[in-house]
Amino acid sequence: MRKIMDFAELEKEISGYIGRLLRENFGRGPGNVFCTISSPFVSIYITNFLSPMEDTLISNQQSLYVQKTRDLMMETLEEQIKSYIEMNTKDEIKEFYYDWNLEEKSGMFLFIFKNERPYKFGCFKNKDLVENETVELSKEIQKTPEETHCKLLNERTLIIVRHGILINLEKEFIQLGFSETLKIAKRNLEKKAINEHRDSYEKYLNARITDYFVDWNFDQDKSYTLFILKP
Repeated sequence: MRKIMDFAELEKEISGYIGRLLRENFGRGPGNVFCTISSPFVSIYITNFLSPMEDTLISNQQSLYVQKTRDLMMETLEEQIKSYIEMNTKDEIKEFYYDWNLEEKSGMFLFIFKNERPYKFGCFKNKDLVENETVELSKEIQKTPEETHCKLLNERTLIIVRHGILINLEKEFIQLGFSETLKIAKRNLEKKAINEHRDSYEKYLNARITDYFVDWNFDQDKSYTLFILKP
């Protein structure tokens, strides 16, 4: 991977590329794209991104259709974005996550580099309280995670990862081929729960949460949550 001194330039290049790619495929580009590289993560936050057609569909209570259309599009764009990042970082990507906040016209992409050794999440003030709050949130809607970790990529981006969160009923739904429906239901529940725990998170982080996203890897039984912060 490039040296740290080159990260700012690389982040700018990746942001520009994704802005152009979205414009070409959706007919309208985002207002801004913010890329953050903090090994093994590459997080990308997208703002003001909603086409006129999507806006009309959402106004007519068809947001689920917009979500499914974007899911189909991302199946194509994922490999293009991964290839571009790998080509420029000289590193291999092993995982990809994404989520949209249609109400706020925003979105996030999260890429994770292949790492031969376990990576360290580092420490920050109240890290244990943030992780404990996440455990409590998880217990309310599914079960206690087997592992919970979080990392501040920068002062405006927090990542939370949980391992071992699926209950047996959810695993059965996945086996029966209902992964997409399960993900939609879990996403709705988790976002409601995050909003209910928002005050506690903001107190521990000493920052306002301006946006949040969540996605899962059902095969590996883990999820990633991303908070956008305003210190």
